[in-house]
Amino acid sequence: MRLAPGAYDYAAIPAALALVALVVFPPASVVALALAFATLAFFRDPERVPVEGSARDAAVAAADGTISVVRTEADDAGRERVRVGVFMNVTDVHVNRAPLPGTVESVEHVPGGHLPAFSKAAERNERLHVDVDEARGENGYRVTQIAGTVARRCHAYVQHGDDLDRGARFGHIAFSSRVDVVLPPRFSLADVLVDEGDRSVAGRTLLADDPGTGDANADEDADRSGTNSDP
Repeated sequence: MRLAPGAYDYAAIPAALALVALVVFPPASVVALALAFATLAFFRDPERVPVEGSARDAAVAAADGTISVVRTEADDAGRERVRVGVFMNVTDVHVNRAPLPGTVESVEHVPGGHLPAFSKAAERNERLHVDVDEARGENGYRVTQIAGTVARRCHAYVQHGDDLDRGARFGHIAFSSRVDVVLPPRFSLADVLVDEGDRSVAGRTLLADDPGTGDANADEDADRSGTNSDP
């Protein structure tokens, strides 16, 4: 089973306690050992293959969990942007994935609090912004890892200049937390395919249809239809 970076460091603490408890109070060693295995399970990193076919251009979810935010907001340039947030419980996979392909423009860590990740106030928590293709205007988007009450550390695997495929791993958060995606300006609420309360799977769940590729896909489907039709 593939694990996210740092998994063994976290699991080493309860594993060491299990060894000590085995001498001092053996029943406690069972609990500590179970906690060590639970920690490793938390850091699991399963393989994910994005949906292909007609949905190959759609934005995919950046995180496993429950859709907690779907709304529009204005960016610094006054453009309306769609934000979709996912709250991750401790039982969810916490490895995060790129919703769309692009090149990383910047990775910025912002200090903050540790309020519950499912609350509106959590947007002022400690967080890590990953900006992708922001210099390209209509293609630019931002993914934000937000630390919660339990989660204390956001980890990015990428840096400026890295190329990301859709569904590629870009980081993880240790324990329960939240991940927000601010979609490129060309997306509107009408393109969003999820509602608050829905479950999402990182790299697999379709977050929003890309309005910029609808006509191209329709033409391609028509060409295929024409190619396969009888003369």
